[in-house]
Amino acid sequence: MDTQASIQQRTLLTGKTKIVAITSLLMFGLHLTGCGQAEANDPQVEEEQVKVIPIPVEVELVETGSISSNYTTTAVLEAKEESFVVARASGIIEEIFVEEGDYVEKGQVLAQLEPERYRLNLKRATADLQGIEKELAKVNKVYNKKLVSDDTYDKLTAQYEGAKATLALAKLDLKEATIVAPISGYIAERNAKVGNLTESFQRERMFHIVQQKELYGIVYLPEKELSRVHKEQKAQLVVTALNDQSINAYVERISPVIDSKTGTFKVTLRVPNTNNILKSGMFTQVSLNYDTHQDATLLPRKALLAIDDKENVFVVDNNGIAKKVSVKTGYQEGKFVEILEGLSGNEKVVITGHQNLKDNAIVEVVNG
Repeated sequence: MDTQASIQQRTLLTGKTKIVAITSLLMFGLHLTGCGQAEANDPQVEEEQVKVIPIPVEVELVETGSISSNYTTTAVLEAKEESFVVARASGIIEEIFVEEGDYVEKGQVLAQLEPERYRLNLKRATADLQGIEKELAKVNKVYNKKLVSDDTYDKLTAQYEGAKATLALAKLDLKEATIVAPISGYIAERNAKVGNLTESFQRERMFHIVQQKELYGIVYLPEKELSRVHKEQKAQLVVTALNDQSINAYVERISPVIDSKTGTFKVTLRVPNTNNILKSGMFTQVSLNYDTHQDATLLPRKALLAIDDKENVFVVDNNGIAKKVSVKTGYQEGKFVEILEGLSGNEKVVITGHQNLKDNAIVEVVNG
C-alpha cells in the first residue's frame, strides 16, 4: 500500500512540474512578443525605416530674351576687289617701290622696268612723224593746183596716219614700262625681283593686290532654303582666327539657278571690314538668320528630356519636389531653346542630374 501511494504521489508531482514548465515557456514567449511589438511601434524606428535621401541636382531659372532661327554653314572670306598685276611691256625690272603688306592707291607706282629702249623708240617715232608732216605740208601746197596725183597724195596721207599711230604706241610702251596699281588695296603678294626679265603679259604675276574694306563670303545653301533667303538678310560670322569673334554680314547676291549636281544655290554675303581686322582667306562659321522672336521663354537645351516621344523637363518647387512637365519647343540657337508651351517663365528647371529622376522625386539643389 505504501509503495503504491508513493508512486501516485511521484506521478502527481511530475505532472505539476510539467504544467509549471509549460506555463513558464508561455509567459516567456508573451514577454518576447510584447518587446517586439513595443520595438515595432517605436516612432524613432519607423522614421529611420522610411527616411529618403534627396537626389542632388543643379537648376537654372527660365530666362526671357530673343532667339533666332538660323541656317548654319561655313565660308571662306574673299576680297571684294583684287587684281593680279602683270607687265604689259617687256624689260629688265630696274626698281621696286612696294612690299607685301603695303597699302597702295590706284595709279601708285609699284615698279619700274628699264625704260631706255622705249625712250629711243619714242624718239624714232617722233622723228619719223615730223619728217612725214613736213613732206605732207609741201604736197598740200601744190595738191590744190593739181600738180600732185591723187594716188601720191593718198599714200603720203596714209603714211602720216601710220606714223601718228607708231608714235602713240611708242608713248604707250614707255608709259607701260612703269608698273602702277590698277586698284587701291594691300599688296598681298610680290613676285617681282630687281634684275629679273619680265615678258609682256606673261602668266607669272608681278603683284597681287586685294581691297579688304569689304569682303565677300560665299555659301551654298540647299534648294529648299531658297524661299527663306532675301537680299540684305542678316547673317552672323564666327571667325576662328579672332578667338571666335562674331561679325555681322548681309546677303549681297542670290544666284537664281540651282546646281543640279549638288542641289544647292550660291549666296554671296557682304562683310564690312572698316577696321581691317578681317583678312581674305579667313575661315568662318556662318549663321544665316531667317527669323527672330523677341521676349521668348528660353531654356538651356540640356534641360530637355525625351520621354514617351515627348519633350519634358523637371521643375523644382519650393518644397524640393521635382515634377515632370511636358513642353513644346520652338527655335533653337546655341545652347538655348525656345519654350512655346508648358512653362510660365519663372520656374527653376533641373539642368544636371535629371536623367534618372522620376516624377515627384525629392531633390536637393546643390548650386544654390
